[in-house]
Amino acid sequence: MAPRILLADDHEMVRAGLRAVLEAHPGWEVVAEAADGEKAISRALETRPDVAIIDYFLPLFNGAEVTRQIKSRIPNTEVLIFTLSDDDAVVGEALDAGARAFVLKNEGNDALIAAVLALASHRPSFSGKLSERLVQSYLTANRRASGDSLSARERSVVQLIAEGHTNQEIAKLLSLSVKTIESHRATAMAKIGAASTAEIVRYAIKHRLSEL
Repeated sequence: MAPRILLADDHEMVRAGLRAVLEAHPGWEVVAEAADGEKAISRALETRPDVAIIDYFLPLFNGAEVTRQIKSRIPNTEVLIFTLSDDDAVVGEALDAGARAFVLKNEGNDALIAAVLALASHRPSFSGKLSERLVQSYLTANRRASGDSLSARERSVVQLIAEGHTNQEIAKLLSLSVKTIESHRATAMAKIGAASTAEIVRYAIKHRLSEL
């Protein structure tokens, strides 16, 4: 099957390079591109691609939130997370959201092509550089979150705060009430021990929830 592909990365040169690699394969077509998480979701809904290649560290919505929304609305679209980070939390959240392939950006084109081929046939594919222990722990067992770990929604709120959005803007982006966002914000701040927006930003950068 020749896949129809969505690319989401906030670097135009990265998208151009990926497009060239992918469209070198006969029949493969990049049907849409996006530079942030919000556009990635809307472009996916417009084009309904077979495979979505999503950078984890996107502005507005990270790759896990994009994956979650795509899979809930377009279940047949397979998602490949393409990123520089193999951090346990990043991999785990992406897998929990429904991603079925994970490739690191510092790997060769062969790894990316192999992952797209697998997803086009609805088979999972994970980077050879990810440890078997890590992948199996997230694919075959329920993750055990520590008491102070952020939920997926709290991580999204922290990311958006770090990107400079107000509670009102975050509520609109996540289709939630301002009171709900305030609750998520307060809970997240308590969990991470942050007493100010500046400390939230520092936490987001340290834990790679934002690339600011």
